[in-house]
Amino acid sequence: MVKNGVQVYVDGRPSPLSGQDLASYLKTLNSSQIEAIEIISNPSAKYEAAGNAGIINIRLKKNKSLGTNGSANAGWNIGTYAKYNAGINLNYRNKKVNLFGNYSYNKGLTEAGINIYRTVADSLFNQTGLITMDNESHNFKAGMDYFIDKKNTIGVIVNGTLSDPGVNNQSATPIAYIPTNTVDRILKADNTSLLKRNNTNVNVNYSYTDLKGKSLTVNADRGTYDINSNQYQPNYYYDATGKNLISSVVYRMKAPTDININSVKADWEQPFKKGTLGFGGKFANVKTDNDFQRYNVYGSNEQLDKDRSNRFTYTENISAAYVNYNRALKGIAIQAGVRMENTSAEGVSKGQKVVAGVYENYTETFNRSYLDFFPSAAITFNKKPTNQYSITYSRRIDRPNYQDLNPFEFKLDEYTFQKGNINLRPQYTNSIGVTNTYKYKLTTTLNYSHVKDLFTQVFDTAEKSKAFISKRNLATQDVVSLNISYPYRYKAYSMFANVNSFYTKYEADYGAGRKINVNAAGLSLYVQNSIKFAKTFTAELTGFYNAPTVYQGTIKANALWSIDAGLQKQILKGKGTLKTSVSDVFRTLKFTGVSDFAGQRSEISSLWESRQFKLNFVYRFGSNLVKAARQRATGADDETKRTQGGGGVAPGL
Repeated sequence: MVKNGVQVYVDGRPSPLSGQDLASYLKTLNSSQIEAIEIISNPSAKYEAAGNAGIINIRLKKNKSLGTNGSANAGWNIGTYAKYNAGINLNYRNKKVNLFGNYSYNKGLTEAGINIYRTVADSLFNQTGLITMDNESHNFKAGMDYFIDKKNTIGVIVNGTLSDPGVNNQSATPIAYIPTNTVDRILKADNTSLLKRNNTNVNVNYSYTDLKGKSLTVNADRGTYDINSNQYQPNYYYDATGKNLISSVVYRMKAPTDININSVKADWEQPFKKGTLGFGGKFANVKTDNDFQRYNVYGSNEQLDKDRSNRFTYTENISAAYVNYNRALKGIAIQAGVRMENTSAEGVSKGQKVVAGVYENYTETFNRSYLDFFPSAAITFNKKPTNQYSITYSRRIDRPNYQDLNPFEFKLDEYTFQKGNINLRPQYTNSIGVTNTYKYKLTTTLNYSHVKDLFTQVFDTAEKSKAFISKRNLATQDVVSLNISYPYRYKAYSMFANVNSFYTKYEADYGAGRKINVNAAGLSLYVQNSIKFAKTFTAELTGFYNAPTVYQGTIKANALWSIDAGLQKQILKGKGTLKTSVSDVFRTLKFTGVSDFAGQRSEISSLWESRQFKLNFVYRFGSNLVKAARQRATGADDETKRTQGGGGVAPGL
């Protein structure tokens, strides 16, 4: 992928998490919990304007069958270490009430290795690390829909995740003096981190639908995130033999974080001028409180490092309104809309610094307020249903998340640390695309995007040999991409293939003679094959390939490829499914790349526990009588069923 602005939605609602926090949450979801994964490549004005690469909406299961039904699942995976998961889904539905809930449990160790060969000034750092994570998580969801009458429905949903992983990072870094090519010391930093990742979300919703095509949907949401990190980081310096201790510097870093999100949105649709007119609005408030405390450790004593500790609070209010219209004409379908978003944000950093030899309290603040309009449009030429064309346009925004704005430093080891950037600005993307769908199968899309004020992660230098990782606004990025997909089925065999190619150009000027002017091309290929045999067996083989390319303007990455294989059998008269599979069969999924920026060259390689043997069992029970009445409309579900700008639905795994 060349664009990093994909927005992840869960049940039609955008996730506030990003980066590692988002990845950790997604890993807690079992495939048995997922009903469908919706790909919305060109969201209409109804959706939030955030995200320059479309939306992935993960719809979790909520059974629509009458009576009582459910499923139970259990799984076991092993790579380097064993991993376990189990869960249960329950649903009860009659003409007036739908009750649903699920719970899942995950536990296991995962392992990843990382090597960074870095040269800066006259020093060479050859870091090797092994990261082990011990994860245990609980996921829950419970809800109710009450059908007041044929037109009105109210509902409530409570869901969340409770997780407290522990991370151990063992690293050794020989440090050499380049002119003599001799190692003069070795840094060993065996870090341990105790983490907490808890979140709870409450949604109250109301929907109205009549036979004339009028509908109203109202959602009120509150989400709380309790995220905590307690990291113990010893840095021991040994001589070149690695046996004699020269010196040591030991830190402890505590970072409790609270995130509170409140939002309310309303969407109205009605027939208008032989089409459908939709309009609505949303208000969202986000408050984050991050108290970063760094301690210098001396034996059993810990002393707060006031110079490198701070408390960062961030408040963001987004008010939005939109109007959208779609209509089917003879041989043409049109959709057009515009979304207005007003953003008001404030960041406050509090700490202490030395003034005239004495520590004094300080407060640094920044305030931003901006109003933006985000138009979107799509025209589909469908006079010949077997050969359709569509043209789409949209303008999108990506706002910096609060972690990237926080100016404090977070050490990875004595020579590498992360640092926020309060000057980071939003990035904007304008995209236009042409899509052809031939015989309902072959889909070809040509797209052009221009990104202004692109922000990306860069490696920079500080204090000569020390380095920090930070995000900055690169000037521009232009991307031309061509995507081709094709499904094929013959009797018991089915195949899906997708090829994506792109050409991108980065340009940036950091001043002081530091410029980026990079042109890059890339190619990715994904193929899925499955065949059914002996009535109850299904075999599957999938693979992907990413050609060498340049990521984010500064990292030249080598090729990546992987192949997965699986076998599935229906048992217990179709109520049970037993599946066994192996991911990354040839263990080729290894990232390698080079970053050469600001006088620092880093060669990076990472290998994780990608090859795993997996065994999973699902048992379904209860009624399967489906009620054919209207489906409750909440979140993004109904939007993706319309042809308002492209998208698709992939079934849950």
